[in-house]
Amino acid sequence: MFVVVAQYYTKEGKDDEVAEILKQMVPVSRAEPGCLVYYVNRSLDDPRKFLLYEQYRTRDDYEAHKATAAFQENIVNKVIPMLESRVPEFYELVEPE
Repeated sequence: MFVVVAQYYTKEGKDDEVAEILKQMVPVSRAEPGCLVYYVNRSLDDPRKFLLYEQYRTRDDYEAHKATAAFQENIVNKVIPMLESRVPEFYELVEPE
């Protein structure tokens, strides 16, 4: 399993707008065939800070997610320009065999 944890920090005054776009991405992303988990979290201490937690069957499924029109339109074209920082990290799930 391929896991993505992404930390987003919005520019001043853009947090609510980013939150609305990310809310729209939740059902779209969850409907993708390779997406197993897609959660968007917002910090209780700092509303400009978001944590996305995603699980995909494979890295190829994640790459397919990034290639979708919804990701390109909403994340690349809208959200990323409103961020001060974006830190993605990649993991694999550790489970007993």
